[in-house]
Amino acid sequence: MTAKPATYEDRLNRVTAYIYDHLDDALDLATLAQVAAMSPYHWHRIYHAVRGETVAMTARRLRLQRAAVDLAQTDRTIEEIASRAGYGGVPAFTRAFSDAYGLPPARYRQEGSHADFKPGQLATPRASWTIEIRHLPAMPMLSVAHRGPYMEIGRSFELLVGKAGAQKLLPSPFRMIAIFYDDPSVVPEDQLRSRAAIVAPSEGAVDLPLKRIEAGGGDHAVLRHKGPYADMRAAYLWLFGTWLPQSGRDAADAPVMEEYLNNPRDTLPGELLTDLFLPLR
Repeated sequence: MTAKPATYEDRLNRVTAYIYDHLDDALDLATLAQVAAMSPYHWHRIYHAVRGETVAMTARRLRLQRAAVDLAQTDRTIEEIASRAGYGGVPAFTRAFSDAYGLPPARYRQEGSHADFKPGQLATPRASWTIEIRHLPAMPMLSVAHRGPYMEIGRSFELLVGKAGAQKLLPSPFRMIAIFYDDPSVVPEDQLRSRAAIVAPSEGAVDLPLKRIEAGGGDHAVLRHKGPYADMRAAYLWLFGTWLPQSGRDAADAPVMEEYLNNPRDTLPGELLTDLFLPLR
């Protein structure tokens, strides 16, 4: 029997979810073949062709992304972070992290844009942080719910794009937007609510887990952030703690959004572009 395209996408999404859930483990290709329910001779070629990166590249990117968060937001030692990222020692981790992020781990911890914020003081604005006020129309979107760490919303974007493509609902090109409902400083990480979304026409029925929503609408303060996703915390703190009180505007009763303007699969972390949207009254 010929497999339907959706079946392949579901299988690859299971592999992606497994990688996210087992970043601390050695990834065994035979086990991943079982997760994918595909031939161990061929599933990896399918994954590479569809995802644009090998399983090893996916795991490496996600482990280094988590390492960047550890460096920016925790007091774990570099030795602990290197081990957690799957490296046998600090020198190998330093080379890999420097290649990806442009700074060795110790300098990234001290000099990344997240370092512009220190507890008990306001974030220091960067020259690249400028605010543009945009009036947005209400945007129809296709979305899937995400619950858990915001830094793992990529797994829900994989699911969203795969499902939308299988149902022939994926625009070309498409805009990737995350909607964040909770404040990660007060809500436990495993309870954080968000949605991965793409702007798409509103007509036509969709199958679960896809859901049609509408977001945006009204004035928004838009801050363009360039750099690793792990560094955006300082930008948010400056946006809410300095810019908003001085702007003469009030925040609207709507969640913040992020639009991802390029893809971490083929873009170095330092070149990632993200627009942060703060709704205004």
